[in-house]
Amino acid sequence: MYLTRRNFLALLSSAACSSLIIGSDAEAVAGKYATIIDITRCDGCKGEAIPRCVKACREYNKDRFPEPKKPIQPYWPRSTFEDWSDKRDLVDTLTPYNWIFVQKVNIDGKELNIPRRCMHCDNPPCVRQCPFGALTKQPEGNSVINDKLCFGGAKCRDVCPWQIPQRQAGVGIYLKILPKYAGGGVMYKCDLCKDKIRRGEEPACVIACKERLGEKAVFTFGERNRIFEIAQRKVKEEGLYLYGSSQNGGTSTLYLSNIPFEIIEKALEVNKERFKMAVNIENKIITTFNPIGKVLLLSGLLSLIGGIVGAIITKKREKGVLNEKKDKETQSC
Repeated sequence: MYLTRRNFLALLSSAACSSLIIGSDAEAVAGKYATIIDITRCDGCKGEAIPRCVKACREYNKDRFPEPKKPIQPYWPRSTFEDWSDKRDLVDTLTPYNWIFVQKVNIDGKELNIPRRCMHCDNPPCVRQCPFGALTKQPEGNSVINDKLCFGGAKCRDVCPWQIPQRQAGVGIYLKILPKYAGGGVMYKCDLCKDKIRRGEEPACVIACKERLGEKAVFTFGERNRIFEIAQRKVKEEGLYLYGSSQNGGTSTLYLSNIPFEIIEKALEVNKERFKMAVNIENKIITTFNPIGKVLLLSGLLSLIGGIVGAIITKKREKGVLNEKKDKETQSC
């Protein structure tokens, strides 16, 4: 792929517009999908090598997993990079190759199994804060990363209360532009099987769980209002605790537990787990988002990167002209 300065700026301008449009419309509305994850029913697929939800997710998304170009070079000013390609078989944590995992935590001698993936927030900070518009919130309620636009700057992970997106170096658009000076790869996370839910189907993890447990499945997926009604009824009738309805301004993923989530949060902190489950999470983007400031930031980034790319392309052209001139002089001699 030959990337000219004009094409590159057009690509970034498109990303900027996308980011601003989505940023002003990333709010929960009725009709979107939601998921209940009832951890009172999850046994982590005991006796099986890989939990069904994890296995199904990996199988469905395997063609989209990153294949980094090696050797991977560090980019300035960093001297390191994130490479999970030799650990792609890990299933007990989130990686660019594993978008859902079952987190285990012991509380008073009882083991809890908690399927963890993107929460798909109603007002996602990751979408609002991505400077290139690589993240969008879809009409179905899921947030999606466009791997063709992502530079792997990891701003989405920095602002995510759960640190969900994971980075793989050696892939992505940065390799075609400024591999030594900008970008870190591509960020990856659950997109709720975006193609499946657009067709009116359920996500792979939901289907796999139903195939194993039937009516007692851990996952319940459906139209948002109905899912919230089911969750509230279970809280009232079964004395369960609810997580996700208010955290970070509300999400499309609701957890049900017979143990207070404050206790679960504390247990995860004591164990120094990589992925936490904090109860008191405010969505700071709602009160601090400044669209004018974002326009200025994006304009500055476009100008800066456009200038750098223009200079590089000009330098290459000048070098080509110089080489051509030398070749002609040599031939005339």
